[in-house]
Amino acid sequence: LPGRARPEAAAPGPGHEEFRPRIVPYYRDPNKPYKKVLRTRYIQTELGFHERLFVAVLTSKATLNTLAVAVNKTVAHHFPRLLYFTGLRGAKVPHGMVLVAHGDERPIWLMYQTVRYIHQHFGSDYDWFYIMQDDTYTQAEQVKALVTHLSINQDVYLGRAEEFIGGDEQARYCHGGFGYLISRSLLLKLHPHLDSCRNEILSVRPDEWLGRCIIDFLGITCVSQLQGQHYHTYELAKNTEPEKEEEEEFQAALAVHPVSDMTLMYRLHKHFSRIQLDRTYQEIQDLQMQIRNLTALTPAGEAGLTWPVGINAPFLPKSRFEVISWDYFTEQHLFSCPDGSPKCELSGASKADVSEIIESALEQLNSRYQPLLRFSKRQLLNGYRRFDPTRGMEYTLDLLLEAVTQKGHSHVLAKRVSLVRPLSKVEIIPMPYVTEATQVQLVLPLTVQDLDFVGNFLDMFAMNTLDTHDNALLTLLFIYHPYDAQRVSQVDVFAGVKAMVGELEKRYAEVKIPWISVKTEVPSQVKLMDIVSKKHPVDTLFFLASVWTEINMEFLNRCRMNTISNWQVFFPVHFQEFNPALVYRAEQTASSGTDFLRDGHFDRHSFAEACFYNSDYMTARTKLAADILDRDEVLDSMEVFDVFLHYSGLHLFRAVEPGLVQKYALRSCNPRLSEELYHRCVLSNLEGLASRSHLAMALFEQEQANST
Repeated sequence: LPGRARPEAAAPGPGHEEFRPRIVPYYRDPNKPYKKVLRTRYIQTELGFHERLFVAVLTSKATLNTLAVAVNKTVAHHFPRLLYFTGLRGAKVPHGMVLVAHGDERPIWLMYQTVRYIHQHFGSDYDWFYIMQDDTYTQAEQVKALVTHLSINQDVYLGRAEEFIGGDEQARYCHGGFGYLISRSLLLKLHPHLDSCRNEILSVRPDEWLGRCIIDFLGITCVSQLQGQHYHTYELAKNTEPEKEEEEEFQAALAVHPVSDMTLMYRLHKHFSRIQLDRTYQEIQDLQMQIRNLTALTPAGEAGLTWPVGINAPFLPKSRFEVISWDYFTEQHLFSCPDGSPKCELSGASKADVSEIIESALEQLNSRYQPLLRFSKRQLLNGYRRFDPTRGMEYTLDLLLEAVTQKGHSHVLAKRVSLVRPLSKVEIIPMPYVTEATQVQLVLPLTVQDLDFVGNFLDMFAMNTLDTHDNALLTLLFIYHPYDAQRVSQVDVFAGVKAMVGELEKRYAEVKIPWISVKTEVPSQVKLMDIVSKKHPVDTLFFLASVWTEINMEFLNRCRMNTISNWQVFFPVHFQEFNPALVYRAEQTASSGTDFLRDGHFDRHSFAEACFYNSDYMTARTKLAADILDRDEVLDSMEVFDVFLHYSGLHLFRAVEPGLVQKYALRSCNPRLSEELYHRCVLSNLEGLASRSHLAMALFEQEQANST
């Protein structure tokens, strides 16, 4: 790994370390058999990275439903991981809190068990451990910023340093009321001595006991500042009014103690949030001023300054097909509806969005022109909005306003304003951990119209899964028309497919490919899945495939990673290649392997492919059955996607999937299915013919040929 090296002539100053790269040569003992190295999926795991900060909150029976709840509602969501610890056994846990009960309310025992628990469960996962009481208000963002400036290689015991009563003048312990920070290295060194501390050290206060334990066995005392960072605290007096506190010590405090009740906790949170917000706005203004000053020195000059300052410039389309359209709206209606209708009522999130943006426009106008003018809204004349993926949501409003002067004179005027709701900081949503070792059960429904494509499907399945020993199985679902089912003893329409399956089973002795025969005129996806679901265990991971799908290991791994039991189902959008007769014509050649996603499109009309767990499907299917009762004909108009969408509380992950590439084929659309499903199938066929440019060229050539 590269490091930081000091020039030979320079001498390292105080507090400076010298880092040099060190190359570790690879050596393998020729006398030992070669063993394949198992690599981790994430580089973070292999390099031994840890999460940054773990927070422990000590609570009690008297304050669990009051102060602890207030802590959870104010600062808990700012920390990456926070747990509550109590000595109460069998306590009823308030909603949204994770509680660890030790079963003994003695303060020293609670501290001893808490430190042991943290070491046992989180000692190898986090770099810093912050321990606080529930009567402490902590500025979470400041604490997170503090640990980013401290070295993780040192033994740190940081907090509000207090003297022991009658003890050594040099020794200090960290006051528990103001919280304290412990590094991972110190926790690892302290753990072997916890039992000795419990038996040998007598103390009334748990924070004194822990401080004495660290000093006696590790020789480390509590400090209030380290590596140039200060741990600021403030002690609240009785009947304190947070809004009236103007002391610099209070404004800079990371922790405030004691907080006597929930109301005071909320008032403190509001006050410090306002301070942080004002500080952020001031930083934004300073950065915008710097951007303006620097832009004037660039070749483009002030013309290169974008609005708003500091936000990305609007997206510039390279062709007319890339132009982002504006959606028109009023205060009552939206004229670009999700269902494609030309006009619909403004409601829900869209209505709240429009109301908020109008209020924001008035607030900005009044802040700019007051006290000379004061504006109030009469009416929204016109509203336009569009989402620009490079910067956020853009708005243009035509407002009918009433302007009132300082002397009370009023005037009605129309004014156009532009606003931007910029994209905020991207947050990583925590998801349950999954691996790529899960077995995938492929389910392939087949009709008579699919017989020409089965051979290619089985060849790709054998090459990409059986030859590579991928953990995947295949089940075929033969869908017989009633007429074909009656003649199956004389002529089996699927006899050729069964012969190909037999050849595969001979070639791969350990592989069995079962099939299920179904007789129906209307091959409803839900009814077919009901049959398959009953024949497999509840923990089966299904991949519902289509005959045009070319199976590969890359997609199967994404199927495993994107499907989470009792959490998420995955509906990939496959890439559909265009008709080669229209795209390439006689004189053109197919696209190269490096550009295989060029001559086609992602088919958003198709929901044929899906990855989900059998247990999740059975749960959703039970709710569906209770809703429709015995009206089985409703199932003919539904797909598996509809079952999960309307009858499960799971996340539905719908995303383009470059690993699923399908060759062009004209799909057979069954008119016996519902009107919506038939219409989607027809649209899929039409849009899969070729791009606009290819279709235009084909029409042009046809007209040229007809004219001659």
